[in-house]
Amino acid sequence: MLNSIEKSRKCHGKVDCHSTSSQSSVTGSLPKRRQDLLKWNGWGYKDTEFILNEKLQVELTGTRYKLSGMVLPLLKDWMLNNFNVNLDYVRPAQPEFSAADLPSPVINKPFLEDLQTSGLEHSLDCHDRLFRAHGHTLNEIWALREGSFNRIPDLVAWPTSQVEVMQMVQLANKHNVVIIPFGGGTSVTQALECPSTETRMIISLDTSQMHKILWLDEENLTACLESGVTGKEIEQRLASRGFCLGHEPDSYEFSTLGGWVATRASGMKKNIYGNIEDLVVLVRTVTTRGLLEKSCNAPRTSSGPDLHHAILGSEGTLGVVTEVVVKIRPLPECQKYGSVVFPCFQDGVSCLREVARQRCAPASIRLVDNEQFVFGQALKPENNSLVQSFLDGIKKAYLTRWKGFDINKMCVATLVFEGTLKEVEAQEKRVYETAGKFG
Repeated sequence: MLNSIEKSRKCHGKVDCHSTSSQSSVTGSLPKRRQDLLKWNGWGYKDTEFILNEKLQVELTGTRYKLSGMVLPLLKDWMLNNFNVNLDYVRPAQPEFSAADLPSPVINKPFLEDLQTSGLEHSLDCHDRLFRAHGHTLNEIWALREGSFNRIPDLVAWPTSQVEVMQMVQLANKHNVVIIPFGGGTSVTQALECPSTETRMIISLDTSQMHKILWLDEENLTACLESGVTGKEIEQRLASRGFCLGHEPDSYEFSTLGGWVATRASGMKKNIYGNIEDLVVLVRTVTTRGLLEKSCNAPRTSSGPDLHHAILGSEGTLGVVTEVVVKIRPLPECQKYGSVVFPCFQDGVSCLREVARQRCAPASIRLVDNEQFVFGQALKPENNSLVQSFLDGIKKAYLTRWKGFDINKMCVATLVFEGTLKEVEAQEKRVYETAGKFG
């Protein structure tokens, strides 16, 4: 159904989170000036990086992660062996680009005048524009570090609600201006790149300031969230109410709910929770014709085409996703982590195929090849515990001497089990029994 105005929200049997003071005061994890918090020419936070300390040992800076502040004694040798790094060669950090280094903005004056009159927050700052000119493919990061972009967004806008998105789209439609929706910026499909041949003004519509949980229905186990909320924020806020979404792509710390819908995302725990298309109940999308949404707020209907499947995976080409109703679950009673080592990658593949055939896969089962396995070992922090060192030595001796595994061929499957205690125990029993036939 196409609507030109937003419907009033009815929260029968729901907790209306939008009206609470706690929601209205919530600050999202992504600021407007992302370059103040995140690396402008790479992945992650500015305060988190690998450095060589005074003893020429690798350390991870910052305080955000379990490895932060720890010495990683094996990582330097791994880097030397795999990348042929010359530690004697040092060059200064790449300076940030100035406005003179970047394409000048294409300005549609009537549009800009109407935008300024509307009061919608926006920026022409060159650093704001550059940050939203790319995703995180190797090609895009290379262009940031060594090359240049022929075209970047001309203006960045930060709507704070669905109503403001509708205003922005109406203005863009009126003045023939291009909009590229921008969520977490973690895209690996080059969908955020501006076409070099585009002569119209290009707006990067940043949804990061739309990060509220609008309502939560504890009876029907659904919640309505704004599209700019990140995966990490979703899980933290739902957990405070005793629930979870369970969708955890590798990028979930930075990627957003709207981005998951636009890219038809998959998560590491899909075996239990499903992919994003399995979690979506309702999607609201602002198009040039108005607000697109199904008239029935239900997981499934039998009549007519499903509009969600047009929006899912559309990469922002059909409209701007503003609000999403998703299925939620109570937090699992039990969560356990495990791993299984195999003598070679093919044995690991055979095991996972058998696990899939028996339909006994846990929440997450992930096969890591030898290169990733060795890298994982190189990330182990310095261990000052004699007991732990002794146990690690026993494990290594068991695998290499007793089992006869070649350390240059072995691989590992990482496991996550979730559910009730009995469910987890049953999953562990079946998975480990199956794995025992292959490793």
